[in-house]
Amino acid sequence: MPTTPDRLRLTDRLEISRALTGLWQVADIEKDGTAIDPDTGAGWLAAYAAAGFDTFDMADHYGSAEIITGRLLARGLTPRPVALTKWCPAPGPMTAHVVRAGVVERLQRLGVDRVDLLQFHWWTFEHPAWLDALHELARLRDEGLIGELGVTNFDAAHFNLALSDGVPLRTNQVSFSLMDRRAAGDLAAVCERHGAWILGYGTLNGGFLSDKWLGKREPAQIADWSKMKYHRFIQTAGGWEAFQTVLAAAAQVARKHGVSVSNVATRWVLDQRRVAGVIIGARLGEAMHADDNLRLFSFALDDEDRATLDAAFAATHPIPGDCGDEYRRPPFLTASGDLSHHLSEVPKAFVPQPVPGGERVVTGSHWEDIAGYCRAQRIGDRILVSGTTAVAGLSRPVAPQDAGAQTTYILDRIIAAVTSLGGRAEDVARTRIYITDEADVMAVSAAHGRVFGTVKPANTLVRVAGLIGDHRVEIEAEAIVRR
Repeated sequence: MPTTPDRLRLTDRLEISRALTGLWQVADIEKDGTAIDPDTGAGWLAAYAAAGFDTFDMADHYGSAEIITGRLLARGLTPRPVALTKWCPAPGPMTAHVVRAGVVERLQRLGVDRVDLLQFHWWTFEHPAWLDALHELARLRDEGLIGELGVTNFDAAHFNLALSDGVPLRTNQVSFSLMDRRAAGDLAAVCERHGAWILGYGTLNGGFLSDKWLGKREPAQIADWSKMKYHRFIQTAGGWEAFQTVLAAAAQVARKHGVSVSNVATRWVLDQRRVAGVIIGARLGEAMHADDNLRLFSFALDDEDRATLDAAFAATHPIPGDCGDEYRRPPFLTASGDLSHHLSEVPKAFVPQPVPGGERVVTGSHWEDIAGYCRAQRIGDRILVSGTTAVAGLSRPVAPQDAGAQTTYILDRIIAAVTSLGGRAEDVARTRIYITDEADVMAVSAAHGRVFGTVKPANTLVRVAGLIGDHRVEIEAEAIVRR
């Protein structure tokens, strides 16, 4: 058995253990209001680091995880442990001041001058400030406050959009397990194209992917947050019987190699393309499972093993949508379940202005003032959205070399305008698309289908001689608000 986990150098600034130690359960441990003593917690983390599990993943809302990790870093261990954290701001204007304050708080809680990897989360892409935030974070990376920059729970389309717009993202942390295989598709392809990496969490499905659940009945009640969340994944993927089929296949492979079911489940994720590492949750103060986790690196899955698992996957249903969709649309696969109420409280991207007979929204584009038009106008139940291009701020073209990425950004702006005027994406009844290059048809169409695949509005796509500036696509839309 190896003495330490495998390691991977992602960039000159960042090297990680391929088995990362996840600290999200700190919040669960502290949910009664009693915080872990920071020095005691640091001692527990030091034991992980001594066993080679020296890369710790946390977030601003994981209880006191950042503070505990800061106490560990202050001990000056060699080699120095690696700290990955997340910033999950509430949607709103992402000014330079707001972004810097978010990063400085991470630095202060960790007690460091630079965050090794800062991962950004955003609740809804209809609010366009997420791209502003990423560019501000990139500037702070250049300034030296951030080692490398990543995101968490981004779908493939928006991860690609950010990368195509020049944001130096290195990682996207998403759910990835035998029961949730979404990241093996479009997201992995985006990572291959841009040289980015996936960090997989939930690889043990909240602990369900383990020997202790093999052949067991479905639990009637679940107390801890993690299992509540991943039980929803099991139900969505086909239910307990389908889950047991996958678990039995993993157990068959595990017996062959003399390892645990958890080892097989984790190894399968680690072997997927562009996966840099897997995040294994730590219940601080309890059993470390270091010896079992080290066995992850003592064997390899062969073609027979993969075929056994693939056959079991046939009994399951794919988790719907793309990576991260579980936080943004039904079915909401989170510990707390339906997030509709939370998302309804997110401020709308644009503030409606009253006009005779209706309302309108403007986005601040300088062309709106020059040419004298609004982004969208509502008259009765009808919403008319002007021809829209991929523009950030006053006039900066977004992702000028990627028509698919531009389409993603445009449709976000269109839906933001519609929802700001009281409509929904499902109310869009017509779209008209103008492109300049016939080679972009598939990329643009795929981006349109990702958003409107179930809505299926009337649509027209034409190639035109040219568009102003670095715009490869322009789209206009009409919506009819249905109650």
